[in-house]
Amino acid sequence: MRAANPPRAAISWSGGKDSCTALTRTLAKYDVIAAVTMFDEARERSRSHGLRPEVLAAQCQRLGLRQVTRGCTWGTYNAAFTLALEELRSLDVTHVVFGDIMFDDHRRWAEDICQAAGMTAVEPIWGEPTDLMLREFLSGGGEAMIVTVRSELLDHTWLGRMLSLELGEELARRGIDPCGERGEYHTLVVQTPLFSSRLEVQSGGHVLRSGCWAMDLELAGESRAGALCADSH
Repeated sequence: MRAANPPRAAISWSGGKDSCTALTRTLAKYDVIAAVTMFDEARERSRSHGLRPEVLAAQCQRLGLRQVTRGCTWGTYNAAFTLALEELRSLDVTHVVFGDIMFDDHRRWAEDICQAAGMTAVEPIWGEPTDLMLREFLSGGGEAMIVTVRSELLDHTWLGRMLSLELGEELARRGIDPCGERGEYHTLVVQTPLFSSRLEVQSGGHVLRSGCWAMDLELAGESRAGALCADSH
């Protein structure tokens, strides 16, 4: 049960399992009204997971959250995120939820950029064992597919695989963090009890770029010219 008059919050939304778990954990304490996501300059792909804007928009629609987005380069990321925070402040948002689990510099960045904007960063899954985080996501009814992998660790056949406890164990045997917290892989959530309906997607191909295999996902039933091809650079 949510507390009376909870603080208004936004979620830093990647589209993946960690931000989904962080959101789930905070709903009892905060009134989460928006999701903030950074895209590339052309706003064609998300900065974190390389997802199309319509896929992330479909997730937010199912979550009932307002989308707050900005386009940027990696060099202008901080400035763009600050502008997004200013928009959130205009909506009376005082807290921003992040899905960081490890790495002190990630947490410091979140805390510093929020503090500079007069807001508070919330890290609900910080420091948790990653194998337990994977288990929590799955046992809570979450479903997610692998959408990017580091090519030196995993090949393109891992793209599209659905997360499971067995897959987590297989990753661990390969020396890969079960939640991919060192950037070994990223995911797209396609089902969670927080969604109003399941997210249906289809693959438009895959690409090798900057040392990562990535899947080009579209909403099911929609297709585009110029889908990614295997082994593109």
